[in-house]
Amino acid sequence: MNSINDILPYLPAISISYIAYLVATISPGPANLAIMATSMSEGRKPGVLLASGVVIGSLTWGILAAIGLSSFLFSYAWLMTTMRIVGGLYLFWLSYKSFRSCLRSEEPKALDTGKNRTGLQYFLLGLGIHLTNPKSIFAWLSIIAVGVSPQAPVEISYVIVGGCWLMGIVVFGGYALAFSTKKMIALYGSFRRWIEGTASIIFGLAGFKLLTMR
Repeated sequence: MNSINDILPYLPAISISYIAYLVATISPGPANLAIMATSMSEGRKPGVLLASGVVIGSLTWGILAAIGLSSFLFSYAWLMTTMRIVGGLYLFWLSYKSFRSCLRSEEPKALDTGKNRTGLQYFLLGLGIHLTNPKSIFAWLSIIAVGVSPQAPVEISYVIVGGCWLMGIVVFGGYALAFSTKKMIALYGSFRRWIEGTASIIFGLAGFKLLTMR
């Protein structure tokens, strides 16, 4: 691709890919729910570190989808099965944790920076949320497929991944920053049981889908 002019004819399709990614990223899911919970209970830094891991995990799947490595994963069914089982069981664990939290009567502590995990562990936790979820690569394949036509140069897929990566930083980082503030914690406290009960259901359904998908 020689210049920005080479990209212009494909901007409408690329924009659709960006919108699809943004909607999927903003919607409630394991990643942003985990970021919200961590930021509220442990503080801003752990939330940002976990969000960083989520962003890198999402970028990893995006790059793999862009270079067509999905064919490799489909060639080794045992690898996909292992990832599906690990991801499903982890989502069930998150569902259990959210359910227990929903039953507790105490309010969440503001900016509690408890040393339950190291910075690296928070990052790896966020990374694992995406890398142990094979559904992420299917989502990425769909997003890239929307924006890349048969006539488009291969670089277009990397334009899509790069733009989505920047949006991921804004969205996931925004969740971490917003939910580490006292105002947001107070607002969350008013709806805590409803939100965490919903989170438990979402985690449980996501885990069930992963373990039962063919």
